[in-house]
Parts: sequence; structure tokens; C-alpha cells
Amino acid sequence: MLIHEMTEKECHDALGQAHFGRLACVKNNQPYIVPVDFSYDGQHIYGVTTLGKKVEWMRANPLVCLEIDARADTHHWLSVIVFGRYEEIPDAPKYQHARMQALEALQKRTLWWEPACVPAEGREPRTTVFYRIEIEQVTGRRATPIGQP
Repeated sequence: MLIHEMTEKECHDALGQAHFGRLACVKNNQPYIVPVDFSYDGQHIYGVTTLGKKVEWMRANPLVCLEIDARADTHHWLSVIVFGRYEEIPDAPKYQHARMQALEALQKRTLWWEPACVPAEGREPRTTVFYRIEIEQVTGRRATPIGQP
């Protein structure tokens, strides 16, 4: 197996095909990582969630990391890491354009709203939070069998 560094374009192409990843944030030197559904519009990662630990931590420290991966087998896989900054997109006139961009990107996925709107067992419904991640850097690696590009 050979491991290849992915170009920035390859990383962005992989993000464009993915809708699920792992979002990492840090508060008081403690990392926290959660699975998330997202949409990507070529510039930002968009998500919708509810108030909770993830939002609380990202409000305290907006520097975040998103990881996506795909694995066909031991010799065919890829992993992309996005380094970025969390930004909430409230339902307010100041954010109207950003919120429209978020909705446009999110609505390309079926049931995009479901993770934030379906009540969790034993909990009251929570406030919905739209957010985006301003991408500052992407890196990626992919594996192929020896002799394949």
C-alpha cells in the first residue's frame, strides 16, 4: 500500500461528496468529538444542531476540526481534515444572507433537518442552531495498492 498526500482540490472534492463526519472541539484543554451530518458549498461546512455540549464548547472556543473518511478496504481509503472556525447563523436580519446560503446547502441533503429536530428520548425539544465552519485549512491522505496511482 502507498499513502498519498491529497491536493487541496482533491480534499475539497471529497468534502463535496461527503455528508457525514466527526467534529472536534476543545474547552479547558479537554477535547470532545461528535458525529455530525453536514453540507458543503465549496467555501463553508454547514450544519444544524440543537443547544447542548457541542454548541456550548464551540461558543467558548470557536476553533474546530472536522474529519471525514471513506474506506473501501485496507488498501483503498481516504481521510480529510478541515481546520476552521465555528460561527453561528442566527435567525436575525444581520445574518439573513448567510442563513439563506446555509439553507440552500443543507437542503441538498434529504432529511437534513432530522438530527436537530427529532426529539431525543426522555428530553424536551431543544432550540435549533444553524452554524457554519469557515474553512482555514484542509489536508488529506489517501491509500492505494502498490502500482496504482
